[in-house]
Amino acid sequence: MKALVYRGPKDVRVEEMPDAKLEKPTDVLVRITATNICGSDLHMYEGRTNMEAGRILGHENLGEVIEIGKAVDRVKVGDMVCLPFNIGCGFCANCERGLSGYCLTANPGTAGAAYGFAGMGPYSGGQAEMLRVPYGDFNCLVLPDDAKEKENDYVMLSDIFATGYHATELASVKPGDSVVIYGAGPVGLMAATSAFIKGASLVFVVDSHKDRLALAEKMGAIPIDDSDAGGVEQVLHLTDGQGADCGCECVGFQCCNMHGKEVPHLTMNNLVQTVKATGSIGVVGVFIPEDPNAQDALAKEGKIAFDFGKFWFKGQRIATGQANVKAYNRSLAKLIHAGKAKPSMIVSHELSLHDAPMAYENFDKRTSGWTKVILKPGK
Repeated sequence: MKALVYRGPKDVRVEEMPDAKLEKPTDVLVRITATNICGSDLHMYEGRTNMEAGRILGHENLGEVIEIGKAVDRVKVGDMVCLPFNIGCGFCANCERGLSGYCLTANPGTAGAAYGFAGMGPYSGGQAEMLRVPYGDFNCLVLPDDAKEKENDYVMLSDIFATGYHATELASVKPGDSVVIYGAGPVGLMAATSAFIKGASLVFVVDSHKDRLALAEKMGAIPIDDSDAGGVEQVLHLTDGQGADCGCECVGFQCCNMHGKEVPHLTMNNLVQTVKATGSIGVVGVFIPEDPNAQDALAKEGKIAFDFGKFWFKGQRIATGQANVKAYNRSLAKLIHAGKAKPSMIVSHELSLHDAPMAYENFDKRTSGWTKVILKPGK
């Protein structure tokens, strides 16, 4: 099968790889029809992780079931399924609590497993023609009969729509709340969409990329251009100096200042300033335990210069972590099916698998107009 293979920093190639196949009776084999490039794929692409050369990338996957193991009885051949990026077993203590992103079985010794991701187990990614899905009955979300028609919407359930929603859950967004979101990338835009779904009265989206801010404005958010480092003052001005009721961090450890220099603590400290006293902050942007290639000395050890004094003085709360996709994907799929949510509105490019290396290069450079890329292996 053809697949996108990581060969080293900024070196990904479409190669012929051994076909994915069933390995256990609980496995499902899926022919991938849509797979996204995610911002967290770029951490590996840039060589900022311990990703091994020769591995297949891709954790945002959707496709058609073409084979099932003997122990699979819910999922059927021919089903169109969306696959959460986190691989859960369904029966460990964390999965039973709905915390499938921290499965204790799928990646022994670590809480959490994922497709094609550094440190998240040996599983191949889905930027390929086929994908093996472990614990298929648990991990496959069987899609409704409009799956092919709305494929570009449903594939967002694999990660970013659920992750954006998770950000609003961590931030405790309630009807009528004002919400400030740092990052107008795909996850930040999905957090804005989710905040509106939950009844937010005002949503501020802070970024310095004008094309992405334009998308935020299109979905009804107030765009805050921070390219001159004046975003904090703008949010405070628009909230009568109080700050928003809650906030979401959707950028992570590679956030940059107005000069394009990485400042890992920037968005976190800006959230402390722009969220009101006693407000809640949800953090879904990726922060990693160590970053040996970081320019910042603290960041090399996975630490940031966090303004804890102001955070404590304001009595704020923070909740963090990757999304437990299965906790949300079924409900969010119903919104897509009913026409109440259209996450594909952020898609800028729909390309063949062959175009993946070029797409990675442009997405990594934040080339204007490249907001979300879907790869179609069969295209």
